[in-house]
Amino acid sequence: MDINMSLIGQMITFGVLVWFSMKFVFPALNTTLDERAKRIADGLAAADQGKASMEIAEKRASEALSSARDEAAQRVADAEKRAQLVAEEIKANAKAEADRIIAQAKAEAEQQVTQAREALRAQVADLAVKGAEQILKREVTASAHADLLARLATEL
Repeated sequence: MDINMSLIGQMITFGVLVWFSMKFVFPALNTTLDERAKRIADGLAAADQGKASMEIAEKRASEALSSARDEAAQRVADAEKRAQLVAEEIKANAKAEADRIIAQAKAEAEQQVTQAREALRAQVADLAVKGAEQILKREVTASAHADLLARLATEL
């Protein structure tokens, strides 16, 4: 066999191999590569879409959080206002009750003072009558009169 023949046979075999690869192998390989590129592109698009969705969700969450904080602050302010109003109302009621109790105590004290004065007047009248009775029973002398007055003073 001649080297030329061998080279020509190898060239023909290589040509058949190239033709067979182009006809049957490369189209299947290209289809697989195209499908893989499409899946990668779809995955990247889904990742971008997911990132955009996540940013939108973060914005919504941030807005909801700030809205909740504002609402909570408003509720706290309202509760403080209500508490202050209730405290002022309680103070006013307590002051009115204290004024009422003080007025009642003053009236009772005045009534007791009046009763004590009346009782004292009655006792003084009784003592005056007793003193006059004793003075009239004895003879009226200066020493007896002084002694009688001293006894009345000790009784008072």
